[in-house]
Amino acid sequence: MVSDAIERVVILQHPIERVWAALTTAEGLSRWFGSVAEIDLRPGGRACFRWDHLDEESVATIAVVDPPHRFAFRWAIEGLAEDDAPQTLVDFTLEPVPNGTRLRLVESGFAQVADDVARSAHKANSQGWDTELVDLETYLDATA
Repeated sequence: MVSDAIERVVILQHPIERVWAALTTAEGLSRWFGSVAEIDLRPGGRACFRWDHLDEESVATIAVVDPPHRFAFRWAIEGLAEDDAPQTLVDFTLEPVPNGTRLRLVESGFAQVADDVARSAHKANSQGWDTELVDLETYLDATA
């Protein structure tokens, strides 16, 4: 049985407002999360992420906008057609800590699909988040 969620926690040595901007603006997202991002930052708004090197695009629906503490969106489970596919919830929680921000990422909802699809999507997204969170830290450090 595949875990329903992916969870990562990182401490970023940057103020919460900078981390929030990196997560919630097209400019910020385009620097670390894919090649190009567009975002309509409101519940029900859409976000589009493109990865040119993968020739891949994902469309998400914004679920939660609570500046600067929580941002969440839903997107299709990888390996399924985007139109009608079950979706996972990607939930970022930010908390100020001494010298920076604690970022908690939880992507949940994998258990709603068949085990083989869930296993494949969970593995791909786990590896993806590991890479993307390093890219986020690199971007923040480079623009400090």
